Amino acid sequence: MLRGDITADWVIVGAGFAGVAFARRLAEINPTLKIIIVEAHSTRESASARNSGFVIGLPHNIGSSTAELKKANAYRNLLQEGIRQLEQVISQHDLQCDWEQVGKYHCQAERGNDRILKEYASHLDLMDEPWQMLSSEELYLKLGTRFYSKGIFTPGCVLVNPAQLIAGLSHSLPENVQRFDNTPVLGIRYGSMAEVLTPLGVIKTPKVMLATNALSPELRPGLSRQAAMATFASITDPLTDEQLTTLPPMQSWGLTPVNAIAGATFRFTSDRRFLIRQHVIPALSGQVNAAQTRQATQLHQRLFNKVYPTLGSVKITHTWSGTISVTRNGAPEWGILNKFICTAGGCNGAGVSKQTVAGSLLADFMMKQNNPHIADMLSLGKANFMPPSPALDIGIAFSLMKERYLGRKEV
Repeated sequence: MLRGDITADWVIVGAGFAGVAFARRLAEINPTLKIIIVEAHSTRESASARNSGFVIGLPHNIGSSTAELKKANAYRNLLQEGIRQLEQVISQHDLQCDWEQVGKYHCQAERGNDRILKEYASHLDLMDEPWQMLSSEELYLKLGTRFYSKGIFTPGCVLVNPAQLIAGLSHSLPENVQRFDNTPVLGIRYGSMAEVLTPLGVIKTPKVMLATNALSPELRPGLSRQAAMATFASITDPLTDEQLTTLPPMQSWGLTPVNAIAGATFRFTSDRRFLIRQHVIPALSGQVNAAQTRQATQLHQRLFNKVYPTLGSVKITHTWSGTISVTRNGAPEWGILNKFICTAGGCNGAGVSKQTVAGSLLADFMMKQNNPHIADMLSLGKANFMPPSPALDIGIAFSLMKERYLGRKEV
């Protein structure tokens, strides 16, 4: 925790994937800079540590027009560059984070309506990406359940233990980066320099990078362009040898649903646990209460029993929540906010690879480095303005209601 007043060349607020990548690249460009990262919690308590561990290499939504395809290709370039950067750091520092390049299944439960999967397959063809359509029986041999009617497998995805990954990335930062955990930022005061205010100290700096996504909106100058949503995940006890015999032989796998709001994300981990992520609610204040978490636990247990009816004795042991940042048009909030502040936010739920490359590219952008991927980032556009509450609350509630209705057959 920061105690006392200090100065720095750069202050980074938030020690998630974007903040850590920004700090690393900034320190590589100029090792003489004094760089400070402040984090409101600890690394393992951050939203980055509590995601589901999908390191995505392909955009979920591609589109078939020339403009949409061009943007999708730029997005793919960015995601794959993010994976490359992570692999480089992991190899360089021998980070242990259960990194597994095993691909991803994109599945639907509804039978007889294959429109979304067929559209996704046609878009993958336009991008020359490999894919494989699997029937319900073929999925059973891979996933151990006949709940899904059909699915598409793509190899461009990595599964990881996110808590170990973000901790390893944070602890392997260059020597000119100093981090203070349990140091929330209360505000930023402007004068000849920016003054970053914390409970027990002030940091004077000419430059601030905000890596808080939609959290801490009071720190962001200008119009609101992001909203915080909470997602919930649960994990089971490890399966016993006897329980495993009721399933086909399985390796680690990850599954995303065709409807991200109503459907459920599943993982089977290398230590024989199931992870379930399902249920999205507004969290405009960044807070989730115990009753909401308990409700999610009950939802997840019922869903697990439905997807794996032969594993009724397997119980959920932990449930947690994490925040994601969403924008109205899916574009990021990335770049300069004022003469003191820049940001890399608006992850829209694809955080690990996307925010890694967003952070490192922002450092290149601010330090005027020649990097062709900056053009890819700029091509994604800018996040649209979001209205204040209560209009925002009503809009989010309506959008969630609509998606849950459209995806009602997926659960």
